Amino acid sequence: MHEDRPVVVSAVVADGIVGSFGIGVAAEVFGYDRRAMGLPRFDFALVTERPGVVRTDTGIPITVEHDFARLAASDIVLITAWEVFDAEPTAALIAAVRAAHARGATIVTHCTGAFVAAAAGLLDGCRATTHWRWAGELAARFPAVRVDPAVLYVDCGQVVTGAGTAAGVDAMLHLVRREWGAAAANALAREMVVPPHRDGGQAQFIDAPVAECEDDRLGVVLDWARAHLADDLSVDVLARRALMSPRSFARRFKATTGTTPHAWLLGQRLAAAETLLEDSDASVEEVARLVGFGTAAGFREQFVRRRGVSPRAYRQTFRTGAVVRAVPDAAEDGSAA
Repeated sequence: MHEDRPVVVSAVVADGIVGSFGIGVAAEVFGYDRRAMGLPRFDFALVTERPGVVRTDTGIPITVEHDFARLAASDIVLITAWEVFDAEPTAALIAAVRAAHARGATIVTHCTGAFVAAAAGLLDGCRATTHWRWAGELAARFPAVRVDPAVLYVDCGQVVTGAGTAAGVDAMLHLVRREWGAAAANALAREMVVPPHRDGGQAQFIDAPVAECEDDRLGVVLDWARAHLADDLSVDVLARRALMSPRSFARRFKATTGTTPHAWLLGQRLAAAETLLEDSDASVEEVARLVGFGTAAGFREQFVRRRGVSPRAYRQTFRTGAVVRAVPDAAEDGSAA
């Protein structure tokens, strides 16, 4: 993204087709001045093929001032839910989205907006997701796309696909986290009153929500684990605290959270590491120890796999202007960024 001008964000709408929820989420994330949270200045607008009054899927009329020419100058192109499957994306829309992608714009789809990206050929050979109800249809129409129906969002680099409804929030917060860091994403999540981070690999739907009440055994164990990431948090350890057998604990954990204890812990540890890299003077080795990775090498490997950059490069990119939390006795070696 560019530092010398606003980040241009355009949300594509089509008359009677576009999802109104997706427009609202896009406007909430990119339509306000969030510079106090560490985000850049955004230039956000809706675009359509023929500017004028456009109706959403719920019939709400909105006035759109920009046509597809704006996509030629957009850094981020958002494609919200494409609610009418019988309406194929027009040749003009396909051409504009392809051109934006070829120029380097990031394409983000929400729910069935993935069908538009797939129709433009942007998902060929890529792993992607959509609402679980329409995942089979997406795979049938576009066999070159590796459709994953079970996850919240998929980051395929230049294209990010999100699942249905609320997963659009997760996908956009993930993009914010990827581009502008954990602190900015967490601040935005607080402003929106939503969880700051859900891994893309979390299930789209689960048997029951994670209970917040203090007398819920699993909820209490998860809170304890978050506060003790540096400790041994094997399934056996967590199961003992939950007063369950390891097998029963793992089964209940999966049914409640939609993921495994190992995957959940990895996500928690990496999120904590991101915060330390942004806000502390701790060396990479010390960060690895504080969040529970066995070795710095293992931490680096997992971090690069998830973030696409090394811990050192992440710190250089997202380091806050002033160190908020310095970790006592952090190792002063060449690994500190």
